[in-house]
Amino acid sequence: MARTGKVTVVGAGFYGSTTAQRLAEYDIFDEVVLTDILEGRPEGLALDMNQSRPIEGYETKVTGATTTPEGEGYEATAGSDIVIITAGLPRKPGMSRMDLLEVNAKIVRGVAENVAKFSPNAVILVVSNPLDEMTAVAQIASQFPKNQVIGQAGVLDTARFTNNVAEAANVEVARVKTLTLGSHGDTMVPVPSQSSVDGKPLTEVLDAATVDELVDRTRNGGAEVVKLLKTGSAYYAPSAAVARMARAVHEDSGEVFPVCAWVDGEFGISGVYLGVQAKLGAGGIKEIVETPLTDEELAGLKEAAEAVRAKQADVQNL
Repeated sequence: MARTGKVTVVGAGFYGSTTAQRLAEYDIFDEVVLTDILEGRPEGLALDMNQSRPIEGYETKVTGATTTPEGEGYEATAGSDIVIITAGLPRKPGMSRMDLLEVNAKIVRGVAENVAKFSPNAVILVVSNPLDEMTAVAQIASQFPKNQVIGQAGVLDTARFTNNVAEAANVEVARVKTLTLGSHGDTMVPVPSQSSVDGKPLTEVLDAATVDELVDRTRNGGAEVVKLLKTGSAYYAPSAAVARMARAVHEDSGEVFPVCAWVDGEFGISGVYLGVQAKLGAGGIKEIVETPLTDEELAGLKEAAEAVRAKQADVQNL
């Protein structure tokens, strides 16, 4: 098997380390670099992953690198084709949303500036929260073309919606198709008109009240996991989502994913990062796909766009 290219995962928490493991086990990259500001953590995790190669049968090398906010250690990431930013802090008790925004904007800005310095041609995939704002921060800080900076949310939210529908309908997940657009959380726009079970419209399989319940559960999918875990947040499904996006970019597949992308005229919406469907490949986003929507769904998407626009305006000077 031909292995090519280099991908970096910034942040070696559960999300980042699981993402690095998934990417390595694809066995399609020459190298996966995992970084963190906690000295020794990325190196230790990389060593552990490399020692699993004989068991799992992959050859991709994992490199760990301790970095600093000032940029030390980023030499290990130089020449990356794809950089996944997971770095950031979760909200703590007593911390407002704006507090979190300011803290994580500073972290993501520093990361994006170092990415631009060491990997000027990379595609950046952002997963740090709050997602929409952090995607905008990464683009502003890197000054990369907007199609090279993409946020991950829709792949995860759609997977959660699909799983929820499959459980409610008591069928295998492979028999279910769903879609979520808009954004992560309150401004998510589930798209029932593009959702089905065995090819039958979702509304013919489940009653309206059940669909509404599943939509609400999907919007709160992350919070549901956090509540059960007590400490920490989801990482298995999120890491699977961003790793799949990275693979599509690496393989120049043109596969369509719901992602946080810069919208410039599509759906009658311009000048905002928003959850839409897009073809991914070499260089990032190849094309925004204007999914057929009902009038109600389109109205929801436009409403989400304005809510996101207001939030992204907050980060211009952070």
